[in-house]
Amino acid sequence: MCLKYLKILVVCLSLSLCTSLGALAAQGDALKVGIMNVQKVLVQSEPGLKAKAVFEKKKSELEAAFRGDQQELEKLQEEIEKKSSVWSKEKKEEQILEFNRKRRDLQTKTEDAGMEMKRLQDKELEPIIKVLEGVVDTYGDKNGYSMILDSKNGVIFYNKDLDISDALIEELNKAMK
Repeated sequence: MCLKYLKILVVCLSLSLCTSLGALAAQGDALKVGIMNVQKVLVQSEPGLKAKAVFEKKKSELEAAFRGDQQELEKLQEEIEKKSSVWSKEKKEEQILEFNRKRRDLQTKTEDAGMEMKRLQDKELEPIIKVLEGVVDTYGDKNGYSMILDSKNGVIFYNKDLDISDALIEELNKAMK
């Protein structure tokens, strides 16, 4: 969902700014293009760093919760490998069924945790992205940009002097305080 917002942001900004290109060309004004790295802005801004800390904390909690299940599964696998030759057929089948059940349970828990992390990411990043949209609009207007593009979505080449990501990080930090 985060990538969806980023793409929508880029497309909206590009379209809104592209519509003014015809008017600019007709007026003879110079075209001023800025390039931003949305990922860099999100990762290096203060709100992005706070969101990352929330993700990392939750990730650590989930990993700790699964560590015991994983170790138990590994122990059971070792036991099956070591003792299966001396077990009866019924005991061996019972242990393999138990191992498979525990493995499926762990897979289900892992998938659920992945979905939970995705929801958390969307929850944490959505307000930042909404503020960033306004920051980019304001920054673009204030600094006379005709267009601001995301360096990771459709820009094949650009002069690094056009990159305004650092300035947008500062503006986003101010806007989110």
